[in-house]
Amino acid sequence: MVRSILMSETWANSVDLHLELSGTRVRAGLEGALRGAVRDGRLRPGTRLPSSRALAADLGIARNTVAEVYSQLVAEGWLTARTGSGTSVAPPTSPVHGGLPSPVPPGPPPFTGAPVPRTGVADRPEATAPRYDLRAGVPDLSAFPGRAWHAAARRALAAAPRHVLGYPDPRGLPQLRTALAGYLARARGVTADPARIVVCAGFAHGLAGLSRALRAAGASTLAVEAYGHQAHRDIAARPGLSLRPLPVDGMGAMVAGAAGADAVLLTPAHQFPLGVALHPRRRRQVADWGGVVIEDDYDGEFRYDRQPVGALQTLAPDRVVYAGTASKSLAPSLRLGWLVVPPRLLDAVTAELAAGPSALDQLTLAEFITSGGYDRQIRRARLAYRRRRDRLAAALHRQGLHVTGIAAGLQALVELPGTDTERAVVAGASRNGLAVDGLEDYRATAGPAADGRAGLVVGYGRPPEHGYTTALARLCAVLAASR
Repeated sequence: MVRSILMSETWANSVDLHLELSGTRVRAGLEGALRGAVRDGRLRPGTRLPSSRALAADLGIARNTVAEVYSQLVAEGWLTARTGSGTSVAPPTSPVHGGLPSPVPPGPPPFTGAPVPRTGVADRPEATAPRYDLRAGVPDLSAFPGRAWHAAARRALAAAPRHVLGYPDPRGLPQLRTALAGYLARARGVTADPARIVVCAGFAHGLAGLSRALRAAGASTLAVEAYGHQAHRDIAARPGLSLRPLPVDGMGAMVAGAAGADAVLLTPAHQFPLGVALHPRRRRQVADWGGVVIEDDYDGEFRYDRQPVGALQTLAPDRVVYAGTASKSLAPSLRLGWLVVPPRLLDAVTAELAAGPSALDQLTLAEFITSGGYDRQIRRARLAYRRRRDRLAAALHRQGLHVTGIAAGLQALVELPGTDTERAVVAGASRNGLAVDGLEDYRATAGPAADGRAGLVVGYGRPPEHGYTTALARLCAVLAASR
């Protein structure tokens, strides 16, 4: 038996934590999982753990079992407990922490050159904005935690040594890389040493640097999912990489087709835009594959009614480049992203990325993560988007339409009978002041779909809350008129 944590939405002040419990003895499994997370550094000293009630609810086990495990690990020195402060990972002075990572070493000299141009979907200006927008890729910007972010910025700037305001380490500020290492390890199961993290200005910026580094190292072919962002495919092809589309079925990308390619770009936790998770058997195939894997974990924090899918990177950390951003969790315009890079690619990728986000934004995000603000924002947003997802699914099911890809993320796929219907619905929506994308826009190959798929990719995260009801009503009216 294996159990993974899916944190309950009611515990808004808890942290996300990725653990797997193996075996039939629940208490022994939980003890072993927590010891292992502390031992390998995924749970760092001082990290506050969920309450016993919250953790029990997330795991579906008895609260007394969690309380007994916490007490046992406190007695062994792995954890500490204080009245009013909850349970935390013990400080590094405890003998059980002998194997924790050392502080981040000093980085290379500051980079003084010009920044790399930032390209991608978010950079393209829109000539006329539609009145209602259900396109995928952007969160609800009205929900940005402006007050909390501003407070974090004030605290970060007050505490920051002034030398960080000069040209920063091209890998990113140590404060942010350390904060990200702890967060990614506990929330996404990533094997994350701060020294291997490179801060970038969003995924498009990171992918551009990765693509150039791979091409310079002699790579010629990148396998990509047959459905995905055209902008990302363009970025990868620009340095001269040849793209090989991989079909996607109900088990995710058919990764066997990557044989002979030098690298592969995947969205394994929640395939974009189809929404399927990469099957465990195919995850193992990728982990055993000899090439470089780029894992785009674009919405890993937003999972709803399924057990969490941990990062693919932990299966092969020496070959998988893990990529994440704050574009969905906070806002795209912050231009904050990160890569966890295998050692053999680290110097080349760092050199290609050159200049990343501003030091002030990096310091603010580091403070936002370490203070718990990022976890709180994720949990609030997750609950809000889950409610929107439920409303969308219910409304479309009443029309007899099949909606998929809804277990996670900020978009869903509405299946339609053919490409002609798809185009007619997109055009009808536009006439009614509603922007929505057809699945055709995401295919890597032109012409009729080889797999016969047709549908709408509906991004339910983008509209502000006051506009979502009307946007959804217009979508349902257009769909009803097309039948």
